[in-house]
Amino acid sequence: MSKTYKVDGMTCGGCAASVQKAIVAAVPGAVVSIDLPTARVTVEAGAVEDTAIQKAVEDAGFDYAGTV
Repeated sequence: MSKTYKVDGMTCGGCAASVQKAIVAAVPGAVVSIDLPTARVTVEAGAVEDTAIQKAVEDAGFDYAGTV
C-alpha cells in the first residue's frame, strides 16, 4: 500500500532526512520517498496508519498537512 502526505516546513535535505528517519522508526519496513520541492512524502508499507505518520512527522518538528 502506498500513501502520499503533505508535510510543511521541510526546507532542505536535512529536513527531509529527519522526516524519513522518523517515519521509518514509526512504521518499520516502510519505504519513504520525499519530493522536497512539493513537500510531499510517499510511504510504501504493508499497512500505513495516517495517525502514526502524523505523530512521526510532528515529533520530528514538522507540520503534517494531511494526505494528498
